[in-house]
Amino acid sequence: MSHGPRSGLAAVSSALLAMSRHLEVRDVLKTIVASARELLDAQYAALGVPDDHGGFAQFVVDGVSDDQWRAIGPLPRQHGILAAMLHDAKPQRLGDVRTDPRFEGWPSAHPELSDFLGLPIRDGDEVIGALFLANKNCSKPQGGCGFTSDDEELLAILAQHAAIALTNARLYERSRELTIAEERSRLAHELHDAVSQKLFSLRLTAQAAAALVDRDPARAKGELQQVAALAAEAADELRAAVVELRPAALDEDGLVATLRTQIQVLDRAHTAHVTFTGRGVRALPAAQEEAMLRVAQEALHNALRHSGANRVDVTLERRGSGAVLRVTDDGSGFEPRTVRRAGRHLGLVSMRDRASGVGGTLTVESAPGKGTTIEMEVPGG
Repeated sequence: MSHGPRSGLAAVSSALLAMSRHLEVRDVLKTIVASARELLDAQYAALGVPDDHGGFAQFVVDGVSDDQWRAIGPLPRQHGILAAMLHDAKPQRLGDVRTDPRFEGWPSAHPELSDFLGLPIRDGDEVIGALFLANKNCSKPQGGCGFTSDDEELLAILAQHAAIALTNARLYERSRELTIAEERSRLAHELHDAVSQKLFSLRLTAQAAAALVDRDPARAKGELQQVAALAAEAADELRAAVVELRPAALDEDGLVATLRTQIQVLDRAHTAHVTFTGRGVRALPAAQEEAMLRVAQEALHNALRHSGANRVDVTLERRGSGAVLRVTDDGSGFEPRTVRRAGRHLGLVSMRDRASGVGGTLTVESAPGKGTTIEMEVPGG
């Protein structure tokens, strides 16, 4: 069986190992698509995961540039040949997809597809995805399909292992979600038990001090000193709880992967185009990574919710032994000094505190109508 430069058992083994190596669903989907396209020597490959509303919850492509994909537009709906993959257990091998009666066209920016091979990905009786390949890189018989029965058999093997890899990734993500939920529940109970008791004592002590101010100022002073001590203890309890809330993804995946994943979600959830670029960043001390993530989240929130930006670009790059985070938007901008005087901080105070708390610096460049750039630099370890 020959399928281009990477053929035979070694190529199949490499593809299957690549699929089993990832635990994140998105990474698994991308690996499946890339492996299928390379293994069967096709120009294009795609994998769609259905939602419960007649569309695709996720749709991953390989062989299409980012610019092409943006020009194509929204995720495809379940129609035509795509629907056949999701509702029919049979493989689809066509000489020219455009002549099939189920073909319903595609957007103007969509690449022209001809010969086509598609197969559902099944977990038992459930179709959990559909894998498509188009435009086999080979000479094709007149009116015939470049994809062969051997290709179909190979794709079926790949689809079986893809189902296992995808199911395992979903179970892993679900397990992590449950772990995070359990941890947050535990912390909520601890906060209630510890901080609430401190605040209750603080309230009673403050009331006692108020009652003693006129008739026994010396005792009132003692009670106020106790108020200060209780407030400090409550702050310490809160600080300890916040430290425990370090994002799980940050510990497991690191700052670059965590930022990339969160920004991909934001890009799909908002009309603004949100991008991320990471350049040569090494692992940083845990406190610095968390501070950079929190600053990025705050800056993104401001840009997407308040600035009216059409584009937000996030970059993270190495500088010496440390790193520089930059969040730039083309939104309405603002005058930083006016914002400070008006008492509206847009989270700038907390961002500066986070930066200085880990030995870093934060700079803000903005002007009305000129967009905003927020830059944070940390020294590394």
